[in-house]
Amino acid sequence: MAGTNSMQKTARDMILSLIVIVLVAGVVWLFLPHEDGDYESKRVDYRVDLLTARRAASYPLAAPEGLSEEWKPTSVRYQGAEADAWHLGFHAPDGEYVAVEQSADKRSAFIEDRTQGATKTDATQRIAGETWTRYEGDHYDALVLEGTEGSTTLVTGTGSFGQLTEMAEALRTE
Repeated sequence: MAGTNSMQKTARDMILSLIVIVLVAGVVWLFLPHEDGDYESKRVDYRVDLLTARRAASYPLAAPEGLSEEWKPTSVRYQGAEADAWHLGFHAPDGEYVAVEQSADKRSAFIEDRTQGATKTDATQRIAGETWTRYEGDHYDALVLEGTEGSTTLVTGTGSFGQLTEMAEALRTE
């Protein structure tokens, strides 16, 4: 009988310990701040990064000019060691994501990666005298400019083709 009593004490102690742990976790959760509502991304100034990357890149880097203030730049990076990869991300006026991506890396692998597996379509469109090809995907759609020597340029994201076109029209390589 003594063995049964000690097993009951052990089980009771484990249950009490579990209750204490759950209560402490609940109190910690109540007092730690957590996000309510939509996350508001910060606007970044990409001008210095653009100037620096333009000096280092092996091809002319593209960045938009003349977009309205409603287009909010949210991310920028240049990775020279990784095939001269340029990235400039924006939130469009309606909150959708649109990015400019460029690289001197292998074209097919770069497009696959940056469009998250979007598929090339037969649709093309002329933007600023260049022919851009449409890619459609489950996550991202894209406009791809394959004709540039030494690099591939994409305008991709969750935005509509109208927004992607607006971004592509604003691109300058000065």
